[in-house]
Amino acid sequence: MPDYTPQIREFMRSHNLKTFRELRDRTGISEKQLLKLRRGELQQLRLETLSQFAAGLEISLADLLALFDLMPAIQKEYDRLQTQLSEQRDTLLQEFQQSSLQTLEPWLIQWSAAAYAAQQNPQAPAVKLLPLVRPIEQLLQQWGIEQTAIVGSEISYDPQQHQLMGGTAAPGDLVRVRYAGYRQYDRLLYRAKVSPI
Repeated sequence: MPDYTPQIREFMRSHNLKTFRELRDRTGISEKQLLKLRRGELQQLRLETLSQFAAGLEISLADLLALFDLMPAIQKEYDRLQTQLSEQRDTLLQEFQQSSLQTLEPWLIQWSAAAYAAQQNPQAPAVKLLPLVRPIEQLLQQWGIEQTAIVGSEISYDPQQHQLMGGTAAPGDLVRVRYAGYRQYDRLLYRAKVSPI
């Protein structure tokens, strides 16, 4: 257990304090608090107590902490808390995105087919709705979410990437995309729904 009594006695000598009682009277701290200071157990003391002790000795709180060589420990704790906060922020963002995706799932699955149908008939009033969803598309792009297949396109069937909507198809057979699939970065969210040609 560390003992900071010699350093405290040095401060006492420089302030003409001969006993620990005189030190307690001068600084207004209790015997128990002084014992924690002598043992270097500053983390168990309130900041108010440390400030009171430093003021009684007419030194700054930084000088008091330097006496106990706590600045590196404080910096280390600060860095640890910053890292923890950053990790919590990332976790919360992922949880928020996952929750939002669950809410958007029905739209996400149906939208690609509806947009394709509207584009096939430009005279239909539905085509005027397409610009309204650009903010959602931008949000998905910011989250790293992208389509894995374009509705209406013909592609080779891959059971890992595609969900067959009816009929049969062997891997590599040509199929038509009915509903787009989605991935977020490297993680597949929804397989594209396809049907045999």
